[in-house]
Amino acid sequence: MKQHVSKRTPRHQRRTDGRSQDTHIGDTYKMQQKLPEPCVCSACGAVFHEGRWTWKMRPTQAVGVTCQACLRIKDKYPAGELTLKGAFAVAHKDELLALARHNEALENKERPLNRIMGIESDGDTILITTTDIHLPRRIGEALSHAYHGRLAFKYDEDGYFVRVHWEREK
Repeated sequence: MKQHVSKRTPRHQRRTDGRSQDTHIGDTYKMQQKLPEPCVCSACGAVFHEGRWTWKMRPTQAVGVTCQACLRIKDKYPAGELTLKGAFAVAHKDELLALARHNEALENKERPLNRIMGIESDGDTILITTTDIHLPRRIGEALSHAYHGRLAFKYDEDGYFVRVHWEREK
């Protein structure tokens, strides 16, 4: 007689389980030790307080550091890429980039380390690089919802990196 085993995990485990929490996935830019509090990024002004980065007012006795997003931007080492491809992407480039910037602004309000690093165009391809793995997926899903097309994700097996591809011809 087969025994039924539930595949659902208890609620308290779901919050911590996931791809980015797996021990084999490493983000080379993740801080290895806890930062002193309060501290402020000397490049962008984000404040690290109560264990997270925020856009609060700069505390008077804040220690100056450089946040992970600013380090990635300085090193030109993205954590995510979003490729927009096809005739539709070229014809509607300004609209698509406005949607990408809008989603970046929404994400960045709550998560200061999630930013667009750069946007490059080459023929019928637009490449958007980001400082994290969540923003490209969010932008890709927004594009797919608004304009349809084909959307694909590819996470790096051994590292903290994602490639998102969105394509629409007409």
